[in-house]
Amino acid sequence: MTQNASHLQDRVVLVTGSTSGIGRVTAIAFGREQARVAITYHSNRDGAEETADRVREAGGEAFVVQYDMTDSESIDTAVQAVVDHWGTITVLVNNAVPSGLTPTPVEELSLETYQRIVHGIQDGVFHTVQTVLPAMRDADWGRIINISSSSAEIGSRNMAPYATAKAGVHGLTRVLATELGEEGILSNVVMPGMVLTEKNLEQVPQSDREAIAEQTPSKRITTPEDVANLVVFLGSTANGNINGAVIPVTGGLNLQR
Repeated sequence: MTQNASHLQDRVVLVTGSTSGIGRVTAIAFGREQARVAITYHSNRDGAEETADRVREAGGEAFVVQYDMTDSESIDTAVQAVVDHWGTITVLVNNAVPSGLTPTPVEELSLETYQRIVHGIQDGVFHTVQTVLPAMRDADWGRIINISSSSAEIGSRNMAPYATAKAGVHGLTRVLATELGEEGILSNVVMPGMVLTEKNLEQVPQSDREAIAEQTPSKRITTPEDVANLVVFLGSTANGNINGAVIPVTGGLNLQR
């Protein structure tokens, strides 16, 4: 995507959970469009600073801020810090997830763990959107992109709280689309399946990755760049009227459900 096509130069973009993986690559992709990118971290400040350096190398501006999606005060403080720094936020990418996501069978899940993940994701996304909205309204323009997972629609073994939480984010996004669309604020979900992040490259055996690629109609597994490119499009003026959509980035895998 070129600068002329996206008109993202000097737009202020908040990408939560951007110390690694999809969040980092997305932040860098916005940097290539000469956007001003706010990068959040929970505890990995060094990772956030590395992302910031790469955003600047790509041609954008960067600002690092601490953010805990399970703490409403932390969300308020982070959003206010970005607004104080750049005057606004017009693009929000909700990518962060709570720490401690461990695959566990339903019968072995404690209610406390289930609630921590579900509320952490759903409440965090909700409150972040709510806190950013005044700046978008002041700008008479905004784009909200919520990063989900195919688990929300097809299910994933041993991931009940995560799948449940992401399905709830789909519902929230559709409500936002109906409430905010007339104000020029468009809201969408990007729904990857398996993604070749650093973590998955380390944890998923090559034989399993090859098997997934073979089952995928495109014959390859989604990369973080695939996801980031779609997010940048949805977060730009090139997206004129896509609103309330849940867009899979899976190479066609799991089309039959």
